[in-house]
Amino acid sequence: MSRTITRLFDSHTQAIAAVEALEQGGIDKDRISLVSNNADNWHDGHKHPGGSPAGRGPLGDANGDGENDVADGAGKGAMSGGMLGGAGGLLAGLGMLAIPGLGPVVAAGWLASTAVGAAIGAAVGGATGGLLGALKEAGHTDEEANVYAEGVRRGGTLVSVKVEDGDAARVEQLLNSGVDATARGAAYREQGWNRFDESAAPYSVDDIGRERARYHTGENRSFGGMEGSEPGDADRTRELGDRPGAPRTF
Repeated sequence: MSRTITRLFDSHTQAIAAVEALEQGGIDKDRISLVSNNADNWHDGHKHPGGSPAGRGPLGDANGDGENDVADGAGKGAMSGGMLGGAGGLLAGLGMLAIPGLGPVVAAGWLASTAVGAAIGAAVGGATGGLLGALKEAGHTDEEANVYAEGVRRGGTLVSVKVEDGDAARVEQLLNSGVDATARGAAYREQGWNRFDESAAPYSVDDIGRERARYHTGENRSFGGMEGSEPGDADRTRELGDRPGAPRTF
């Protein structure tokens, strides 16, 4: 029997490291999905595996034609039930998407395709749409789906994996640097939060910075907004510290 395991990461680098660990652990990339808030343009300022030839073109331009192949593929995948992702691993398929209620998002994998499809279905038939609907369709409870969608709205990254029961414990271990819905939902409710509201305004860069500071990620600024800059030694140290198995940063 299959199930979906999802964890929320406040740190981009932790989420990317978790995806790499999953793939290195033999989990097929077609079973993995990533949805990441990109209001601060963090992904535009960092190099990820794959992308356009010679580094030209937008994020998600795998063939160098100047178009976001992932955004285009998400719509097609949502209609056909197909997957997102590129050759060479899930991160090679990262691209920009617009998902209601979240603001700018970078995503790859089946959850992104399902979210686009859920948004289309909601527009046509009044069903729950976007990321919230996709998480419910993946098997998460209403509570879990609301917490995880809110987590992305507040600047986080979701990593979701479709697993068979026999592999669940191993995948949970590989995702142990993330937080689950129970823990984060309790923290949100202490602040007076009730549920994810797709009609609410997306978080600003400053809002996201304060949210990340609340959970002590240290990752509250964008390299993408610093022309000609590259991560320094302190940032590389943080990235190493964010690898699965390292001390948790929140």
